[in-house]
Amino acid sequence: MKAKTILFALLALCLVGQAQNQIDKQGRKQGHWLRTDKQGGKIFEGNFKDGLEVDTFYYYYPNGQVRIRNVYTVPGKICQHQAFDEQGHMLAEGTYNQKNRDGEWRLYNEQGKLVKIANYRMGIKEGIHIIFTSNGDTAEVCTWKDNHRNGRWWKRIDEKGWITGTYVNGGLEGRVLEYDNSGRMVRDGNYLHGAKHGQYRYLSGGVVTIDESWDHGIMRDRKVLIHTPSPTYVSIYAIAYFYPKGSTKSVVMKKDGTTLQCDDTPEAIFARTGQDLFYTIDKKNRVAANRTCILGITQDNEGREIISLDPKPAFSIFPDDDVKKMIESLQRLDELDED
Repeated sequence: MKAKTILFALLALCLVGQAQNQIDKQGRKQGHWLRTDKQGGKIFEGNFKDGLEVDTFYYYYPNGQVRIRNVYTVPGKICQHQAFDEQGHMLAEGTYNQKNRDGEWRLYNEQGKLVKIANYRMGIKEGIHIIFTSNGDTAEVCTWKDNHRNGRWWKRIDEKGWITGTYVNGGLEGRVLEYDNSGRMVRDGNYLHGAKHGQYRYLSGGVVTIDESWDHGIMRDRKVLIHTPSPTYVSIYAIAYFYPKGSTKSVVMKKDGTTLQCDDTPEAIFARTGQDLFYTIDKKNRVAANRTCILGITQDNEGREIISLDPKPAFSIFPDDDVKKMIESLQRLDELDED
């Protein structure tokens, strides 16, 4: 009796196996298919008709959770796709057309919140793309065409600030504006074929603090605001170095040997000149210099090491080890440039 029971069980398993994973005489998959791993866990299951996927297909994680659900509206070609994480949270949904993303797609985070809306045309980014913050606010909006940004662009900066411009064939074109959290403009610049070109200005409190001139991505000049005490704009290429005068004021030494008494701190001036051309050569005494005016390290009358500047300052600057290394690096770079 026991042997008959086992025999019937084996026959039943054979009949179940024959009822699925069928291939017709033309070698086409037909009917219900189930693919499992060595441990018997499901990999995928779904129905075929004449070798094409039909109805609903499921793909699984090793833990048995559904990883992908594809609902076919056109056999083997077009399906409504949903992807999930191992906890069952939806990660993405959209349409596949012949294995290409097509139409609107939506992407979600692990909390189920929408983080991105993207549009495609047969696998190519085409149409509006929207990115959202974790709070659900809009973080960025841009239009795409032929896999390139093309059209108006808007991006959130901080909590309430934003930047906006226009892309043409993947590169910024024309005017780009940036606003801070209070709605005041902080940047106003121009682009040509994706590169800065023309006037590029930075503002603070509605006042221009940096006024740059660009030529196809190459900066030709940067003029920075100096309060002397009336507002004056000075090219960074004309400044040799600057240092504090009292706690809140500064002296700017120009390359021609003239000085400007200004109502800005050295830190404020340094923030405008930028760190590409200017270096801090005395942290304690807050002195910064144009690298082209740093001649090297020499000695004073007492044999102490001091920094040699042009024009020569009325005071001595004693370099620490970090500044010495910095000056040595600059000199090596200058030697390489000459070679």
